Amino acid sequence: MRAIIVVENPSRWPLRLEGAEVIAAREYLVGEAWAGRRGLRVYNLCRTFRYQTLGYYVSLLAAARGHRPIPTVETLQDLRLAPVVRIVSEQLEERIQRALAPLKSSRFELSIYFGHNLAKRYAMLARALHKQFPVPLLRASFEKRGKDWHLASVRPIATSDIPDDHREFVIQRAEEHFGRRTRATRAKRTFRYDMAILAAPDAVDSPSDPKALRRFIRAARDLAIDARIIGDDDASDVAEYDALFIRETTYVDHPTYRISRRAVSEGLVVIDDPHSILCCTNKVFLAELFFRHGIPHPTTIVAHADNVDTIADSVGLPCVLKRPDSSFSRGVIRVDSLRELTVQAADFLHDSELVIAQAFTPSDFDWRVGVLGGESIFACRYHMARGHWQIVTTSSSGKRQYGRVEAMRLEQVPAEALEIAAKAAKLIGDGFYGVDIKETDGRFVVIEINDNPNVDAGYEDAVLGDRLYLKVMDWFRHRLDARGQDAGYAP
Repeated sequence: MRAIIVVENPSRWPLRLEGAEVIAAREYLVGEAWAGRRGLRVYNLCRTFRYQTLGYYVSLLAAARGHRPIPTVETLQDLRLAPVVRIVSEQLEERIQRALAPLKSSRFELSIYFGHNLAKRYAMLARALHKQFPVPLLRASFEKRGKDWHLASVRPIATSDIPDDHREFVIQRAEEHFGRRTRATRAKRTFRYDMAILAAPDAVDSPSDPKALRRFIRAARDLAIDARIIGDDDASDVAEYDALFIRETTYVDHPTYRISRRAVSEGLVVIDDPHSILCCTNKVFLAELFFRHGIPHPTTIVAHADNVDTIADSVGLPCVLKRPDSSFSRGVIRVDSLRELTVQAADFLHDSELVIAQAFTPSDFDWRVGVLGGESIFACRYHMARGHWQIVTTSSSGKRQYGRVEAMRLEQVPAEALEIAAKAAKLIGDGFYGVDIKETDGRFVVIEINDNPNVDAGYEDAVLGDRLYLKVMDWFRHRLDARGQDAGYAP
């Protein structure tokens, strides 16, 4: 996407940057040439963003035109909302205290220029705040109450308010920022959209291995989407992309959820969206969802301190206990006796108000059905790890051992399993899900829905090959096209 910088008075704009054209706010708002353009990333650096000012309307109309405003109107609203600022202060509490502890004063202001501050000691805090409030020029005010520092307010910085001794640093950071975007644009003249793939390929239980990630990138580029890998540290730049594809294990209390929320608020097309992360990563939610909508599932009870004694009578023994946020078989145990149940349930309830207790459903394998946009696109049999009742087991040395993965053609999968998988996934959304189903005596029951299903080279893609990656990227392409964000690509 081409970058433009919008200011009230270009003649007073102190920077001349190769990577971006500077135009007047009034020209952008009323000029017909800009209204009809596509594929613009609009850096709104007006002096004020109050309601119905020039700065406010630049971001508002940029969104209406299918351009990408930075900051968005939603971000501008967040800056003004005390509850949002308070929540961010709580989320960054440890980082704030560590960075500001040496200060003797009771007030402090931190200037953040394209995610950076002049002092290295504040670099991590500046970047963390830029992730939460992606505004090019930002000033954060802190107050000390008692022994602790708190974020009091955040506001954009007008270029006229940049101190003289900061200007050289601001110019350097701006040149780096726009220069990076220029080089990327030159390298991808035939691409229509930009995609960030959030991944940590070397992490344990990463949902896609490096080879699969390369295939996703190749498939995206075949569809005129320039995809590139980013990590959590790069997330402050997520607003500069058109789409976000999360290929990192997701949790609610984790950067993946915050990055997803930010991406959605900035108007990106996102998998996994925050709603899906919130729903799928909590087994209590899934249990209630399955019960309410009649999704076949093992007999389940949501246990708490007052009804924990009824688990055995409700679901029988042996049974399976699950922490609400369990994943990859961690936080999931089988108990075979009443004594073991009592001990393990008490341990689980020590960390969570609720725990899931589920009837044990033995099987040689689990069906994993990949659902995208409400339709099944791949299926596998995940066989149990040797000598274990789950698909993965951990040895005493910490080494993880997996059962065999057997990719299947969809026509080989029982129709009832596909039907149940699609029905269950649609209750969450129209994104990308992995539905786990057990089959016993011809009966199919849903165990869980995963918002971040594995796609590893040579396993889940063994039947479809490159077509699996193209199907996922085609989902993105259709939704990007529907938003009218055409960057002038000529096939």
